[in-house]
Amino acid sequence: MNTERVAVIGAGSWGTALSNLLAQKGIGVDLWVREEDVFNSIKRRRENSRFLPGVRIADGIRPFLEIGEVVHDKDIVIIVVPSHAFRDILYKIRPYLKEGIFIVSATKGIENQTLMTMQRVAEDVLKGGQGYGYAVITGPSFAKEVCQKLPTAVTIACGDLELARTLQRLFYTEYFRVYINDDVIGSEIGGALKNVIAIASGASDALGFGHNARAALITRGLAEITRLGVAMGAKPLTFSGLAGLGDLVLTCTSELSRNRTVGFKIGEGRKLSEILSEMDMVAEGVRTTESAYGLSLKMKVEMPITKEVYGILYEDNDPRDAVSRLMGRELKEEIWS
Repeated sequence: MNTERVAVIGAGSWGTALSNLLAQKGIGVDLWVREEDVFNSIKRRRENSRFLPGVRIADGIRPFLEIGEVVHDKDIVIIVVPSHAFRDILYKIRPYLKEGIFIVSATKGIENQTLMTMQRVAEDVLKGGQGYGYAVITGPSFAKEVCQKLPTAVTIACGDLELARTLQRLFYTEYFRVYINDDVIGSEIGGALKNVIAIASGASDALGFGHNARAALITRGLAEITRLGVAMGAKPLTFSGLAGLGDLVLTCTSELSRNRTVGFKIGEGRKLSEILSEMDMVAEGVRTTESAYGLSLKMKVEMPITKEVYGILYEDNDPRDAVSRLMGRELKEEIWS
């Protein structure tokens, strides 16, 4: 497998950060850019001024507006787009994929219409015709801190151990530690649903409910994420790792989290439509809440926090009433052997 030049699809903050990380290792990166102003910014000033201002874009990154030029003849394609665009991107790149292509998803979300994870979307679009491999890179990793070369740990999930180890070596640096696991479904569920809990955490913080409430949301949020993941075939231990607890803690506690920010503004009394209109980057948790709630009904899994976040976002419920309902639920056992 040729790892000397790879394709990265998506020049948002995370796609740009991963491209920079690889290029600084001497790996050539062809980067597909959707927005013409971002393309011009990278091409002319070596900066993604819209999504990652202040970070110099490494010389080894070549931006393109034509997606076929990026994907053609590559062995590794890293997809870093919002979940609602993932299927369309796969259809666009499918004609250019070579036999035995390795697709690495850095997308965290669940498709609204089908309730599919990104792995299932890839299976649906590609149908095994290209003989492709699939992996997901996930974990607690803000783009800004990775670009600052601050210590970061992530995990790559893949059913193929050899491919997982190849990708581990590809992404690893002295500041970017990479673990591997074989639980793709669990890693994707953890990476997607943590954003739902982050919205709840942000609202709780804005309402002044304190550190106890935030810790309870993180802990009980992890419990319902794990319940859903296991019902879908994931391994329980995955959710105690970087793809689960690690990512959940980060996005529920940091002011850099877009999803926590959405929740905080809702807790301040702002309307969702107004909040989203002010954001240039996607807060995946808004769409994922709808998918997660749909999955909870489909899989018959109890997910009370997700249900309340859905009510706040899509039924205009008051966050204070949601807290009252959560606190007033029937008393239960946490763990019983």
